[in-house]
Amino acid sequence: MSDTAKLQVPGKDVEYPVLSGSVGPDVIDIRKLYGQTGMFTYDPGFTSTASCESGLTYIDGDQGVLLHRGYPIGQLAEQSSFMEVSYLLLNGELPNQEELTKFENTITRHTMLHEQLATFYRGFRRDAHPMAVMCGVAGALSAFYHDSTDITDPKQRMIASHRLIAKMPTIAAMAYKYSVGQPFLYPDNSLSYTGNFLRMTFGVPAEEYEVNPVVEKALDRIFILHADHEQNASTSTVRLAGSSGANPFACIAAGIACLWGPAHGGANEAALNMLREIGRPERIPEYIARAKDKNDPFRLMGFGHRVYKNYDPRATVMQKTVREVFEALKVNDPVFEVALQLEEMALSDPYFIEKKLFPNVDFYSGVILSAIGFPTTMFTALFALARTVGWVAQWNEMISDPEQKIGRPRQLYTGPVQRDYVPVGKR
Repeated sequence: MSDTAKLQVPGKDVEYPVLSGSVGPDVIDIRKLYGQTGMFTYDPGFTSTASCESGLTYIDGDQGVLLHRGYPIGQLAEQSSFMEVSYLLLNGELPNQEELTKFENTITRHTMLHEQLATFYRGFRRDAHPMAVMCGVAGALSAFYHDSTDITDPKQRMIASHRLIAKMPTIAAMAYKYSVGQPFLYPDNSLSYTGNFLRMTFGVPAEEYEVNPVVEKALDRIFILHADHEQNASTSTVRLAGSSGANPFACIAAGIACLWGPAHGGANEAALNMLREIGRPERIPEYIARAKDKNDPFRLMGFGHRVYKNYDPRATVMQKTVREVFEALKVNDPVFEVALQLEEMALSDPYFIEKKLFPNVDFYSGVILSAIGFPTTMFTALFALARTVGWVAQWNEMISDPEQKIGRPRQLYTGPVQRDYVPVGKR
């Protein structure tokens, strides 16, 4: 490709630079388009627009590639830990043992919430959705931690980042405990990040909670697989909110609100509900036939992806993890058998192969989370917990970008042209 792109518009020809990243498609730099032509581009959903420059995460949807700072997601999920991946996303490189120990210690020392936030929780109804609670509590953190809201201070930005990563498991666990009427459990600094979250969620003060290492590893993998995913809707929301200079806690609350949508973070809940609707393995052919019927509104949830037109690389790891968790917990539920058989049938069906409707990470993660004991209302909350590290890493990158400006998309206006006001008595 040449280093410029030529555009013909009525009355003139203009040229724009072509920029190349380290990998992936080149981009046409159209920042001067409006000034030179008086025109905007029209791109609903921004699917052909690069909104920023980023060195965090790379996705090749056609090839099924997902890299964090250059490392394949499969290698990270199999060999790394969520804390190690968090350090990688925040700092750009994998930590050595000393750096990892220091980072884990820092996160561990920030896991407790301000005690007055317990009162804040009690203002919600008991049946409030955990995402409503998390959105409110995350936004409220800025009212409690004034010493880390100055976004011009790199030290304060890092403290806020550490606090958000550390406190999100506590916030999510407390949302769950509140919904079931059980007392809040304080963090246990002797446990891992994921083990501590499991204890705060499922433990009770009356007895010791023993962390199942298979469950701990499975949940840690789920956290890794959801840590960051390039410029998706919630990440773009965090960046857009941050571009105005909003404090980091408000930006993450905005991300949580966006993630709550069923087309984004709620997909694994939808996938599990579909499996429950199918109910028994013998009903799978009926539902596959419905999925192929263009006149039937039924869709197989958890198959296909907006970005991946190949097998979701995160699903490969989850496929193995499903079986490990089922075996460790001795799961005996027809829903899980439906999941395994539906996966097998879909992967061998020419229709799904042709349409590239492969199982995605949401298909497996919902099944695993349900087996562990999480209600479906907590699925998106867990997604928000894991994605927080990606959000803060993206937010930090944006704040540090000298070319960063306040987000201001333009529009194709199709409303009434200018007209004069008519007094109410004459209308």
